[in-house]
Amino acid sequence: MATKTTYPRLGTRALNRATLERQLLLRRAPRSAMSAGDAVRHLVGLQAQNVKPPYYALAARLADFDPEELSTAMADRRVARMVTMRSTIHTHTADDCMALRPLVQAARDRELGQFRTGLAGVDLGRLAAVARELVEERPRTMKDLREALLVHWPDADAFALAVAARCTLPLVQVTPRGLWGRSGQVALTTAEHWFGREPEPAPAPDDTVLRYLAAFGPASVKDFQTWSGLTRTREAFDRLRPGLLVFQDEHGTELFDLPEAPRPDADTPAPPRFLPEFDNLLLSHADRSRVVPLEYRTRTWKGNQAHCTVLVDGFLAGVWRLEETKDTTTLSVQPFAPLTRAQRTEVAEEAAALLTVMFPAAAHDVRFGEVVGEDG
Repeated sequence: MATKTTYPRLGTRALNRATLERQLLLRRAPRSAMSAGDAVRHLVGLQAQNVKPPYYALAARLADFDPEELSTAMADRRVARMVTMRSTIHTHTADDCMALRPLVQAARDRELGQFRTGLAGVDLGRLAAVARELVEERPRTMKDLREALLVHWPDADAFALAVAARCTLPLVQVTPRGLWGRSGQVALTTAEHWFGREPEPAPAPDDTVLRYLAAFGPASVKDFQTWSGLTRTREAFDRLRPGLLVFQDEHGTELFDLPEAPRPDADTPAPPRFLPEFDNLLLSHADRSRVVPLEYRTRTWKGNQAHCTVLVDGFLAGVWRLEETKDTTTLSVQPFAPLTRAQRTEVAEEAAALLTVMFPAAAHDVRFGEVVGEDG
């Protein structure tokens, strides 16, 4: 009888510290070593359902971060916003927009299957061609797309037509949407048109697996699939296995990692960090216990909206929100459990630093609310 291979075990705190280090949350990367664009690439994108979260995500990860740096990169078309992993909007570098979207196209095809009833009789190849011509003529809102596509398919469901265009084409959100301190509705064109490049063939997932491990590892096959939205990726891990280290977590799940990747001691200090809603740190593993304590797993959401979160000692420890008035920006912290005096001081200092970076011209105030209970 074959015996099951036993690999070195990594406890929850060891996984936490390793992931925080890869995520630039254990210590901020100095500006001289990593630009905003470098960080976006290293992290394989920033979740960006809303405009501001990518800026707060980088403020937590880069020393001396200036929001205008990311905004300028977006205005210069070096980074952009588009639907990629998990069918959600991410801020990516131009290179990743071109490479990652073909990689996750199979997931977009599966998503499109949910709308087959509303697309009865619609030739998706022709729809893609018509939609491409429309958005490359000028950027279009989803409302514009719905109305224009209904002219060609008047019996189809208007919403399904627009979703089909988004699923079949690599559409990016054009500026001024996404710029710091600016506003603008979502308007779309193709990645090829926006970046002035030819489309790329869908790559094998191997390189993306390695990049995922560099930013989120050590991790399991299911972790990668949770992050990417892809299925049937075990073969990629098996191809890569000879060049990877293999561990197991406290439940015996097999974890893969890059040999040269950092794995700090489990007792390495982890300073407080303020993360935006939908931060990838909390969404990119099948087992989120490396960051989210079991008792808090349902505490960061209200309906479909995620709360902004605060880490203490590397783990989810509460939520936070901003209140902006004409004269003052107030950051309010609501912990999930009582903080020690030292933790409270550290959290207040980190909050004040964040406000200084993001709102340099405003007066600042940091407040602590009551401990948030299970029903709070």
